[in-house]
Amino acid sequence: MKHLKVGGLMTDDVVSALPAMSFRDVAKLLAEHDITGLPVVDADDHVVGVVSESDLLARRAPTVRGVMSAPAVTVHAEEAAADAARLMARLGVERLPVVDEEERLVGIVTRRDLLRVFLRPDPEIRRRIRDEVLADAMDLPPDAIDVHVLDGVVTLAGRLRRRSQASMLRRLAERVEGVVAVVDRLSVPGEVRTTRPLPSGTSAPRAG
Repeated sequence: MKHLKVGGLMTDDVVSALPAMSFRDVAKLLAEHDITGLPVVDADDHVVGVVSESDLLARRAPTVRGVMSAPAVTVHAEEAAADAARLMARLGVERLPVVDEEERLVGIVTRRDLLRVFLRPDPEIRRRIRDEVLADAMDLPPDAIDVHVLDGVVTLAGRLRRRSQASMLRRLAERVEGVVAVVDRLSVPGEVRTTRPLPSGTSAPRAG
């Protein structure tokens, strides 16, 4: 399965600050560029923190070093955009600096950018689960399991041979872009199952 990557959504023209920059200067940067926050980098472009309007309002210090949030949570360009969206939601942050293999700043992705991941129509999500998860990834007939999607919440119902299959199906479905949560109504021989939603912040193995 193909996943939309962070690199396809990020902005690579990033406004950043240095730790020694003055409180006043970083406030001017935010105002001039009409942004609510920016990454803080060292002399080698390694991300050392993030400073936002709320940081400036909550704290007072002569330089950015005294008000920034650190350490910064970052993502890599090749990571799945859906994973970054869930990370952002779990942490309650508005933006994530994007770094390369050496942890140098290469871009930034915002909550607004990542919201595009979750704007997929329910019928498209259902089709992708049937075609890409059931048929391609798991080599099962597309109609082997009942797939119902409402407002991004996927309900999987039906019977599989092994619990490992059910677990894999649930996790792969949760990785499809646009899926908010997965409700597990899958059963296997000799097992009684109860409905269990998979939280949107739960990590899952990569499919592909």
